[in-house]
Amino acid sequence: MTKATERLTVMQVCAELGISRSTFYEWRAKNRAPRCIKLPNGDLRVRRAELERWLDAHEEAA
Repeated sequence: MTKATERLTVMQVCAELGISRSTFYEWRAKNRAPRCIKLPNGDLRVRRAELERWLDAHEEAA
């Protein structure tokens, strides 16, 4: 699996963004989180490429 197709766990995404799991799920409930893949067991994954796209979309010019 290449870096772009890597699938991150919620904990990995939270660690990278410096947020709590509750914040991630709050954002998700408000449709503000990166798009997720829901696995058959209910776990969520976020594609690395989707996280990068989401971050780019939230970037502000300083």
